[in-house]
Amino acid sequence: MNAPSQSPTSQARWLWPVLVTTTAVLFIASLKVGPASIPLWDLTTGNAGAEAATLALILAEIRLPRAILAVFVGGTLGLCGAVLQGLLRNPLAEPGLLGASSAGALGAVIVLYHGLATTVPLALPMGGIAGALTGIILIMFLAGRGARPSTLILAGVAVNSLAGALTALALNLAPSPFASLEIVFWMLGSLADRSFDHVRIVLPFVLLGWPILLTLRRPLEALTLGEDVASSLGFDLRHLQLRVVLATGLTVGACVSVSGNIGFVGLMVPHLLRPWVGHHPGRLVAPSALGGAALLLGADLLTRSPVLGQELKLGVVTALLGAPLFLHLLWHLRRRLL
Repeated sequence: MNAPSQSPTSQARWLWPVLVTTTAVLFIASLKVGPASIPLWDLTTGNAGAEAATLALILAEIRLPRAILAVFVGGTLGLCGAVLQGLLRNPLAEPGLLGASSAGALGAVIVLYHGLATTVPLALPMGGIAGALTGIILIMFLAGRGARPSTLILAGVAVNSLAGALTALALNLAPSPFASLEIVFWMLGSLADRSFDHVRIVLPFVLLGWPILLTLRRPLEALTLGEDVASSLGFDLRHLQLRVVLATGLTVGACVSVSGNIGFVGLMVPHLLRPWVGHHPGRLVAPSALGGAALLLGADLLTRSPVLGQELKLGVVTALLGAPLFLHLLWHLRRRLL
């Protein structure tokens, strides 16, 4: 999506109405679309006939929590992607870069490996959150106090590699092929068959992490002038990094624990919206939350496409959308460096 040929201020004025309208339309479509099409207007007016009770149950117990989770998960990934790209001054940064996604996935895989998910309903999301927090603590320990962005990136790469290796080990040692299949399917990412129990798990972490990230506009703008200038303006960079890493770990870990590993959203959304805000990292933060929600709602609708005859995994769809953009960004960066 390219921004119109207007001034950044004019573009930003149009951005919010576009994002709000797009997200609202996709949210309503997410409630309607599925194996059983739900006539929302007939339900609200009481004209749905004999199937009204069944359709209302599907709407309340299946479609609505799925749509809400798409907003929370997509919004979190988009928001964290914008903040991390501003903090690290790296256009390829995204939540998985700091190891939160992979460590959270590892925590959930351990729960699946031991079969706790079938006996304890909340074991899977709590395992994901515990894994993400463990990964973040390990990153902070490896990076040390006052770590530079490059050190944080290297620590994140190390934690990603370790979590990936341990996940592969769990797959290799899985007690049965059924356990391996369950682990693989979960790692592909999906919002299907989620309930309000999962929404209640994610909600406290979103309410805790989003306000922290949304208040980082001024320090991110100051960082564009350099770390020394930002420090001279009164911003504590070590405190800023700690806030970003902890908020990212909490929110992404909680989201990954209920959705599985969904990649590229935090990479795509900031790049699609950046031209609309005049390439100011501070102005990009809040729109990226809404843009991430819209993107994941749209991707989740694509998973239900009737053309293929079966529902796709959400992580597969986001990877198919994000991988070409990632390759384009790499090519663009390579041309700039030559």
